[in-house]
Amino acid sequence: MADLPFGFSAGDDPERDKRKKDPDSGSGGDPFGAGFGGGEFDMSQLGQIFSKLGEMFSGAGAGMAGGTSAGPVNYDLARQLASSSIGFVAPVPEQTAAAIADAVRLAETWLDGVTPLPAGTTRTAAWTPTEWIDNTLDTWKRLCDPVAEQISTVWASALPEEAKAMAGPLLAMMSQMGGMAFGSQLGQALGKLSREVLTSTDIGLPLGPKGVAALMPEAIESLAEGLEQPRSEIVTFLAAREAAHHRLFSHVPWLSTQLLNAVEAFAKGTKIDMSGIEEFARGFNPASLTDPSEMEQLLNQGIFEPKATPEQTAALERLETLLALIEGWVQTVVSEALGDRIPGTSALSEMLRRRRATGGPAEQTFATLVGLELRPRKMREAAALWDKLTEAVGADARDGVWQHPDLLPSSEDLDEPAGFIDRMIGGDTSGIDSAIEQALNQAEDQARNEGGRKDQGEDGPDAPKE
Repeated sequence: MADLPFGFSAGDDPERDKRKKDPDSGSGGDPFGAGFGGGEFDMSQLGQIFSKLGEMFSGAGAGMAGGTSAGPVNYDLARQLASSSIGFVAPVPEQTAAAIADAVRLAETWLDGVTPLPAGTTRTAAWTPTEWIDNTLDTWKRLCDPVAEQISTVWASALPEEAKAMAGPLLAMMSQMGGMAFGSQLGQALGKLSREVLTSTDIGLPLGPKGVAALMPEAIESLAEGLEQPRSEIVTFLAAREAAHHRLFSHVPWLSTQLLNAVEAFAKGTKIDMSGIEEFARGFNPASLTDPSEMEQLLNQGIFEPKATPEQTAALERLETLLALIEGWVQTVVSEALGDRIPGTSALSEMLRRRRATGGPAEQTFATLVGLELRPRKMREAAALWDKLTEAVGADARDGVWQHPDLLPSSEDLDEPAGFIDRMIGGDTSGIDSAIEQALNQAEDQARNEGGRKDQGEDGPDAPKE
C-alpha cells in the first residue's frame, strides 16, 4: 500500500532542512525560544507547549465548539469542509425528481419478471451532492473509524508505561489533532466524490438508508454527455441497477452486515510496523508538535504506513468475492429485464464494468479513505456464473442461493462454475446443513460455558464464605 490512509502528502518546504541545521535560524528550531531546539526536551516546559497547542486548537474554527468532535475522526469538520467544497447547489427540479421516480417504478415492474425477490425500495430520491453526504455519512463513519482508531492509538502502545503517564495530556491532544487531520481529508474526499457517484449503491455497498433508491441527476448528466445513448435510457438503466441492489440488500438480511463486517475486518487487521514507531519514540521531542512544518514531516515519515497481514488478505478475498457476486447478479437480472427493451443495455453494462475494474472515482476515493481498493476482479466471471445458473435451474433456484452465505459460490467456483452448477442441479444443500449444524454446536457450547460459570459463581473458590 503505497499511500498513507487519508492521503497525507509531504509537500515541499525548502527551508525545513535549513531550520534543522541552524538552531538559531528562527522559530523553526525553537518555536518557543525556551531552549528546546537542538537539545533534550525538558518536561518542566510542558506548560508552554500546552499553551501553544491551545492557541492552535482555538483557531480551528468556532463551528466545532458545539459539535461532536470526539473520536478518531472529526466528522463535524468533515461535513463542513465537504459542504464548503461543494458550494451552492440548486435543488433538484421537481420534474427531474418525478422522472427518476417514474424510471424506478418502470424498472421495478420489469425486474418483477426476472427475479422472485420482491421490490426492495420504499421510496425514491433525487439527491444533490449535499444530500448524498447527509444520507451516507453515518455509513462512512462505520467504514473509516476502524482505520483511524488503529492509527490514533498506535502512539500510546509504542511508549513505555512511565512515559504514557507523563505524556497523557499530550497524547490526548495528539489524538485530537489526528481527528482533525482525518476529518479534513475525509471532508475533501467526500466533497469530490459527492459529485461523481451515480447512485447510492455505486460502489457496491449500501451507503444510504435502507430502501431508498437514490440517483444523482448532476453526475448522471455529466456521464450522459460522453455517451451515445439517450438520457432517458441511461436513467432507466441506472434506476434498474439501483432497484436490483435494493432487492438484495432488503430481502437478503445478512448481506449488508456481511459486507460492512468484511470492510471492518480488513481495517481492524491493519498492523503498523512497531519497530519504526519505537525508534521514532526514542528520539521524539514533544516540542515539535507545535511547529506545523514538523507536524507535517511527522505525519509523512512513513512510520504509520499499514502492513499487509494474513487477516487482511482473508478479509479482502471474502469482500472481493461477495462484491463480485452482487455486481454479477445485478448485471444478470438487469440485462435480462432491460435487454429487449433498451438496446443500449449491453453497452452501458460494459461501460460500468470497465469503470469498476479500472478503479473509477468512487473506488479511488474509497481506497484513499479506508486504505482498501474495492475492485471485484471476478465480476465478469460472476456474471457468467449467474447467467449459466439461470439457464440450468431457473431464476427461483438461482436466487434461492442467497438464503444463506454458505450456499453462495466461492472464489474457486467463479473460476470453475461447472462444478457449482452441477451441485445446484443435483439439489445439493450440504452448505446449509453444515451451517445449521455448526450453529447448533455453538449454541450448545455457549450453554455449557454459561452453566459452568454459574456453578463456579455459586460454589467456586471465589464464592463468599459465611
